[in-house]
Amino acid sequence: MMQTNQQQILDFWAQVELTIDQLLHSRDENQFDADALLTEYRDTLQKIDQNLTFHFERDEDEGPIEMIFGCDGYPESIHAVLSLVGAAPALSGIRFKAFNHRYDPIPNFINVADEVCELRDYWYSLNSIDNKLHLAIYMQEPPSMLDMDPRVEAVMIFLDALIGEYELMTRVWALDWLNLPVDPIDYGLKPLAELRDSFDRLKSGIPAIGIMIH
Repeated sequence: MMQTNQQQILDFWAQVELTIDQLLHSRDENQFDADALLTEYRDTLQKIDQNLTFHFERDEDEGPIEMIFGCDGYPESIHAVLSLVGAAPALSGIRFKAFNHRYDPIPNFINVADEVCELRDYWYSLNSIDNKLHLAIYMQEPPSMLDMDPRVEAVMIFLDALIGEYELMTRVWALDWLNLPVDPIDYGLKPLAELRDSFDRLKSGIPAIGIMIH
């Protein structure tokens, strides 16, 4: 990473240190009211790497808030995420993490753009071909434009919860979206909820690689 980016990273954390109390005090249940401040964070991150993203989570009411950084699925920006979080200061009341980790329990449904997407509606196949993992997601009438369908965003959230965002980007060579057959079992497909076990069995020995989304 260029020295200018390193300085931008240091500047970002200096900005966070000065303003994090203001942000945390603006929290009302699961929302932050300091919109201008969040916009400043996003603008600064975009200058470091245009793919950098962040969001907040809290597993327990009494636990610290987590600020989770990612790169929207772009493997070329993994290093930017790791460099950013690696330089994070230790601050009270908030924890900084790289990428969405596996989640238990896995959610049964996700609401995206006011559309409820249920885990049981999606099936998968996972194969190792030439020592590369090929994952196919099956759904009813897959969209021709992936970024226009809230179901695709929901599935990506499910995948993060099932196998983790970092491993999705670095272990899966190709991700395909295909039409769900009438009887998926006849085609050897499995419910998406079972992906974690299959993935963990196959991933050992698979070299770290990027992802190509088709």
